[in-house]
Amino acid sequence: MKSIFLTAAALFSSLSLAAPISVEAAESQSQQVKRLIETRACYGCNLKGVNLRGAHLIGVDLRNANLKDANLESANLEGADLQGANLQGANLSDAFASGTTFNNANLINADLSDAQLHNAQVDGAVMIGTNVSGVDGLDINLGVGGEE
Repeated sequence: MKSIFLTAAALFSSLSLAAPISVEAAESQSQQVKRLIETRACYGCNLKGVNLRGAHLIGVDLRNANLKDANLESANLEGADLQGANLQGANLSDAFASGTTFNNANLINADLSDAQLHNAQVDGAVMIGTNVSGVDGLDINLGVGGEE
């Protein structure tokens, strides 16, 4: 009987601790969005799935940030630094990203349709399955292997 009580107590305490952890994670993400908006920098932030549709993010520092599945539709990312960012599955359709750095970013299955990408840098970016239909200004040197 004593072991059943201890097992039940351990199970209840672990379940009661689970809720605050998920609430803290959500608060952490909202705090990171607030920091991004206020300071224009959020290096390495976890902004997975965040909705930044139409946001004015001119010149922000999002190097190494996790923006997987984020909504950046119609966002102004002019001059932003997204070097090494994870943008897998992100929606950047209609975004204004002139002069933006996407070097070494993960753009797998990202939607860049109708985006403005004049002078954007994509060196080393992984763009498998990336939708670039209607993109304006994307000048990419494609390497297909072998010697030059």
